[in-house]
Amino acid sequence: MRLGRNIAAALLLLLAPTLPAAAEDSASSPPGPSAQTQPATAPSDADDSAGDLKPQTPDTDLFAMMSGTCSTLKIAGRDFACRTVAYSHSSGGRAYFTIALDDPADPNHIVSFSGDGGKRTNENIYDLAVDRMLLNSKSQPKADGLPVPAVVKSAGRCVQLGNFAAGRVTSIVCSATDRHGRRYDLRFESDGSPITVRRVNPSSPTIRGQG
Repeated sequence: MRLGRNIAAALLLLLAPTLPAAAEDSASSPPGPSAQTQPATAPSDADDSAGDLKPQTPDTDLFAMMSGTCSTLKIAGRDFACRTVAYSHSSGGRAYFTIALDDPADPNHIVSFSGDGGKRTNENIYDLAVDRMLLNSKSQPKADGLPVPAVVKSAGRCVQLGNFAAGRVTSIVCSATDRHGRRYDLRFESDGSPITVRRVNPSSPTIRGQG
């Protein structure tokens, strides 16, 4: 779980310089109840755990950031827009599709679809079975000054069209349901810009080809 917390921390650090100065004021004085200004609250019995938060760990072997738009982003039934979408992969095989939400009330609102052992079914399709959601917000407990995401057992799937080797990702579609019946849905479309890929700690690939 440490990798997921670190990826969220990395996104916070990368996005912090671009946040408007009024973001904190908006968080303290939200304009009123609405689907896009209320953070998705983590279930009280989420599998939360503590640990160090750092932008990278030895487990991380690939980190990629993509630019585009989220035509669909529903977190526990609430609609949001996205600021940034990223993919990360650990040498142990766990992968994360992480989304920084465009939430004026909470600049720390970040969620991740996570699964273990993704498969590339062909050159341009990557399929990840999701077994947990990571939910981060300003109300989460902090480690080293940054919120630690709640980990919620879930079941679902992410499908990515595109190829990191070619530097292009066309779209990402994710859908998951947690054990309380809450749904999480993402539909991301690239704006055509090349993705930013960083290989952090090269190791033997753990994405398995089908067949």
